[in-house]
Amino acid sequence: MFIGEYQHSLDTKNRIMIPSKFRSKLGDHFILAKGLDHCLFIYTMEEWEKFEEKLSSLPLTSKDARQFTRFFLSGAEECEMDSQGRILIPQSLREHANLTKDIVSIGVSNRIEIWDAQSWRDFTSVDNFNPDDVAEKMADLGI
Repeated sequence: MFIGEYQHSLDTKNRIMIPSKFRSKLGDHFILAKGLDHCLFIYTMEEWEKFEEKLSSLPLTSKDARQFTRFFLSGAEECEMDSQGRILIPQSLREHANLTKDIVSIGVSNRIEIWDAQSWRDFTSVDNFNPDDVAEKMADLGI
């Protein structure tokens, strides 16, 4: 399980440091993909395979299912860290997440999310996110 929030920077070669607490859980190879809310998702190979199975079980006749599947699979890349614990973020994924210099990595249970720091601050601002309002909605989902 991935948890926590970590601040770091995109270097001049478009690499980011994976927080040390996440590294051992990721394994040698993992998947970097477009995420929702203009961030990036990182999945372990095991979690990606589970996700991919769910995507492949969606009905081909559903336009929404085809678009959703294309969104995730078209931008996904298998990655591995260098000896310093860094990964290269391809241009298309940097653009998707609007990544600039300052980056935030957050652990979200079965995945890591990579955010531009300002986008993360905007997303989690009181104006955009009220935990009490969300808690009421989560009760409807059984949480």
